[in-house]
Amino acid sequence: MDLVSAKLILEDGTVFAGRAFGAAATHVGEVVFNTSLSGYQEILTDPSYCGQIVAMTCPQIGNYGIAGAADEESGHPQVEGFIVKELSPVVSNYRAVESLSDYLLRHNVPGIQGLDTRALVRKLRMQGALKGVICTDPAKLGDDAALVAQARQWPGLVGLDLVSKVVAPKVTAWQKDKGLWAQPNDAHAKGLFHVVAIDCGAKRNILRNLVQSGCRVTVVPAATPTEEILSLKPDGVFVSNGPGDPEPISYTQATLKKLIGQKPIFGICLGHQLLGLALGASTYKLKFGHRGANQPVQNVGTGKVEITSQNHGFAVDTQSLEQRGGEPTHINLNDQTLEGFRMAAEPVFAVQYHPEASPGPHDATYLFDCFVQMMKTGNSPTAQDMNAAQHKRNAVVVER
Repeated sequence: MDLVSAKLILEDGTVFAGRAFGAAATHVGEVVFNTSLSGYQEILTDPSYCGQIVAMTCPQIGNYGIAGAADEESGHPQVEGFIVKELSPVVSNYRAVESLSDYLLRHNVPGIQGLDTRALVRKLRMQGALKGVICTDPAKLGDDAALVAQARQWPGLVGLDLVSKVVAPKVTAWQKDKGLWAQPNDAHAKGLFHVVAIDCGAKRNILRNLVQSGCRVTVVPAATPTEEILSLKPDGVFVSNGPGDPEPISYTQATLKKLIGQKPIFGICLGHQLLGLALGASTYKLKFGHRGANQPVQNVGTGKVEITSQNHGFAVDTQSLEQRGGEPTHINLNDQTLEGFRMAAEPVFAVQYHPEASPGPHDATYLFDCFVQMMKTGNSPTAQDMNAAQHKRNAVVVER
């Protein structure tokens, strides 16, 4: 058996050889890494990974297989390719319906195992995210030069509108809550507020959390005009996560500019960036991004630290946001980048990280409660409001 049945080739000419799993294909994308120890099914199906080849830093992946549609964040894998050090030869999980390799094969996603993921991640951290080609097609494996050229010719993510590739085209009502995954202190009231969720590539668990928090949710495509959103008579507007560069998503920015001041607005990840741009701030590309379930974020008002789930390659420039009246609320403790902001004069707040997790910790679930409270009061949450929401969510009794 040929030990080299797959290659990852980067734009700088670096070649990583390994063994193929999943589909036999050749795909190009931005090569990034994720530091989560588990949750690979949720990562694979997160629309924010559209256009990317994802490497997992955990040494072994695939040991619990694929658990079916209940664990998917969208209807199918969104990644261009998947990289692991070792694909588990055994699937051991009572919920598993198929192996990781069979899942990727069914969805035409190539995978590669057996390469040195530590060397790859070190390279990406030093040089930044790189364009690359993952090849598991035997007919193309022998021509490294052609694969390098293919990687270099790909335009990359900057300036590319990937949102239009992942958004559902129709307005839909989302009704599912967290079900068996609900936490003891999750709200159980239903339909208290009508939320219109602007879908830029929304993860399903965000929508589940909104319903669990007592909201009736209507999902609309990212290009939906302001007038149509207002005709739905929402109590609040949510702006979702999504893939790639926020700057080309001018249609959603235009909608948000008109909505600010008319309805309470909450944004997550790409939604955070789009709100920043709508307010007149600027964004920039991070060197290698934040992707994992262990990112430390500090609330600048309370000093508290949350361990968060993240997946983004762009960030909002803090100084430009402050010049437009934005008030930073959270920072990333690894690199001091902006992780959250609010508008003091308008009911607007947003976070760069993922309070819905999937995968990841539940430290930030309270932010959905803050959104509900903002719809009640018409005021964006202060540090004191967030602190109180955390105490209530975690059933913390504060002695007087």
